[in-house]
Amino acid sequence: MASPWSRIAIPLRRLLSSQPPLRLLSTAAAKPEPSPESSEYSPKGNINGDDAIFVKGPSSMGSATRDGTSVTMPMSFMTGSIVGKRFYKEVTTRLAEDGNGWTVMLDYRTLKTPSKRQLKLPTLALAKAIAAEWEYQQADGIRPFTMPMMKLACTALERVPLTRNKVIENLMKKFHQDLVFCRAPGDSDLTRRVYERQVEKLDPILDWVETEFGFKPIVHSSFFGVKQEDCLVKVIEDVLKRTTDCELAAIDAMAAASHSLIIPLGMFHGRLGIEEAIELIRLEEDLQVDRWGLVEGGHDVDIADLQVQISSAAVFLGLSRRL
Repeated sequence: MASPWSRIAIPLRRLLSSQPPLRLLSTAAAKPEPSPESSEYSPKGNINGDDAIFVKGPSSMGSATRDGTSVTMPMSFMTGSIVGKRFYKEVTTRLAEDGNGWTVMLDYRTLKTPSKRQLKLPTLALAKAIAAEWEYQQADGIRPFTMPMMKLACTALERVPLTRNKVIENLMKKFHQDLVFCRAPGDSDLTRRVYERQVEKLDPILDWVETEFGFKPIVHSSFFGVKQEDCLVKVIEDVLKRTTDCELAAIDAMAAASHSLIIPLGMFHGRLGIEEAIELIRLEEDLQVDRWGLVEGGHDVDIADLQVQISSAAVFLGLSRRL
């Protein structure tokens, strides 16, 4: 029987093979490499006795700075600008020193998180995926917006362990406004088509929720949502509490992109694949596009952005699991 994650990997490979890589334009120019005469120049070597590379938190500078032991990424590392020239030649992976997890190597130095913790990943597959993101970077500049796996890994290793209860609390607050529970009015000519499509596509998901978790969700037509039954809320919350840090980071990322917790949980349990999830998320908007047409530079960009967010989080979720 095929693994549930094959339903995710196959559509992603089809997407990547059929379309050229998405490139975002940036007005920020990469900072030139410091010269030996510059005050910012540091010779390569072991300055502090540590051969690790740090991807540090935001700074006030407009491009990356580095010395023989670290690389500091500026605020633009999180906002999408080019942050500096590629300073390494080879990207490899290796087993962590304690034998528990895998690390990414840039030349001979170990990649670290913004808080200077070793980027220790649970599986070799995930380490190789992040290594591929660093290998993809071109000589003229490092483009953080092409490294969603790296961003998710840092979130899972740093943010989730410290704020796990808060992450779960925020997800449960939005659970009552889940788009899967909302229906357009079926008694209006303007919304009848939307309602019929929602019944066709979303009702099977509601049936799965009842089968998987034992309670049927409350369907509503309110913009503000309707409080779900406490028994269902408790079951969903318990599911989130049992997740690993990587799993919770991926679910949180998909929930933010989809305005739904049920859709990420469907992917988490193998009920939904990437293409199915994107179709559900865009159900109402796609109907509007079919009727009124696609706005270039608007709808198409939104679709591409959603594909990147959902696909990267779904693949991160699958690769982080030990088989």
